[in-house]
Amino acid sequence: MQLRVLAFVLAGGKGTRLYPLTKERAKPAVPFGGQYRIVDFVLSNLVNSGIYSVYVLIQFKSQSLLQHLRDGWEFSGLLKNQFIIPVPAQMRGADDAWYRGTADAIYQNINLIEQADPHLVCIFGADHIYRMNIREMIEYHERNRSDVTVASIPVEREYAREFGVIETSPNGSIIGFHEKNPNAPSMPSDPERVYASMGNYVFSTRALLNELYADAENPESSHDFGRDILPSMVGRSHMFAYDFQTNRIPGDPPTAKAYWRDVGTIESYYEANMDLRSVSPSLNLFNRKWPLRSSAYDEPPAKFTFDDEGRRGNAIDSIVCAGSILSGGMARNSVIGRGVKIHTGAIVEDSVVFDNCDIGRRARVRRAILDKNVRVPEGAVIGFDPGSDRKLYHVTESGIVVVEGRRSAVEIASMDV
Repeated sequence: MQLRVLAFVLAGGKGTRLYPLTKERAKPAVPFGGQYRIVDFVLSNLVNSGIYSVYVLIQFKSQSLLQHLRDGWEFSGLLKNQFIIPVPAQMRGADDAWYRGTADAIYQNINLIEQADPHLVCIFGADHIYRMNIREMIEYHERNRSDVTVASIPVEREYAREFGVIETSPNGSIIGFHEKNPNAPSMPSDPERVYASMGNYVFSTRALLNELYADAENPESSHDFGRDILPSMVGRSHMFAYDFQTNRIPGDPPTAKAYWRDVGTIESYYEANMDLRSVSPSLNLFNRKWPLRSSAYDEPPAKFTFDDEGRRGNAIDSIVCAGSILSGGMARNSVIGRGVKIHTGAIVEDSVVFDNCDIGRRARVRRAILDKNVRVPEGAVIGFDPGSDRKLYHVTESGIVVVEGRRSAVEIASMDV
């Protein structure tokens, strides 16, 4: 029997900890890796896994995300079950509210499930960086005849306070949930690690519908899967944890380790970008059997010009995207987006540069994130003097400098500080 699978992607979060990158955009729309958006990872995983019926639930600051979905992901196949469609909050609750939690987001669109009548419903978040063969998780769900399967990843016990932790029996069945509890039970096979929930679920449709209707009528519920629905199902439903470490991607070597990053903070987002520029990156973007898809732009190739001493366009241990021109400037250990210009004598190192930035002559940028369209003036210095940087830009506790796109470095340089 051919399973009918419907997917919902939860893409409505505010992403406040990624501020100021989320000042004008939803977290799933934040650029990543030069030419992608964070949402591209979950959508690529679904499409590469043969799941083509996808609703993307949007909410806060969604214009940038809507444009990206339109340019890169909206498609209509010959069959009615081939679509990727953005869906705003439907205001179906008694108080006409926006999505109040992850479960309420699905409940407000419960008619889409009932109309499609799928065998299974996949509910995945849009704010993590990872590759996953979702078909393997579905096969695991079916083998166990599970009502719900929760994707989980082993993490060191010291991080239990940062995650929702899943308690399992030796056969993988779920017997408890522990929300950000430093004393959460460890994995049965490894006392030094715990199972952290990835926030990705596969539900049997009937079980999901029953739980959504019951949760909607509960005035004490916060209408969230992790806090309310899943804990309430323990002991009365067939629930299993799927170990993400066992997931295998076609085209990857058998020894490749599963990669997953929660990019919820500027630091974690920065480090995930830095992962890409190593010689043998832990996140492989070059596997043609499992492509990472995104918007298609008609950009010319990247170009490196001049070969004079002190005026040589080059990039070392970096990603440089289409349309960028390194005109006598250097990028080192950096991720350079589309249409970026690095002029003579300028040096960009250990940085993430978004599309259409312009780095002036002899400017120096280090350990920074430049949002779209930033203009760095000739001779400017960013990332070398924490005191001065904090007067002008957003600087994290670890010293990463974030320059906002709407307030260019040219404007900032002219201020009397």
